[in-house]
Amino acid sequence: MRTVNIHEAKTHLSRLIEQAVKGEPFIIAKAGKPMVKVEALESPDVKAKRRIGFLKGVVTVPDDFDEIGREEIERMFYGEER
Repeated sequence: MRTVNIHEAKTHLSRLIEQAVKGEPFIIAKAGKPMVKVEALESPDVKAKRRIGFLKGVVTVPDDFDEIGREEIERMFYGEER
């Protein structure tokens, strides 16, 4: 594994990071003493895109869907009629 001093790391940071991302980690040293190790992070799994309509034919929505629970919802919003 490559070791670079702090001055070289500051001077060539972009190039060193690109190399680390490509699988070439490196160590930054101060006065010859290793201080930190720089390596690429594992990339998080990319979530699959949501597909519209993928449950078509599996799930059915009743025609009166927008009326279900209407009375209870109105009571919660407006209170009981007196």
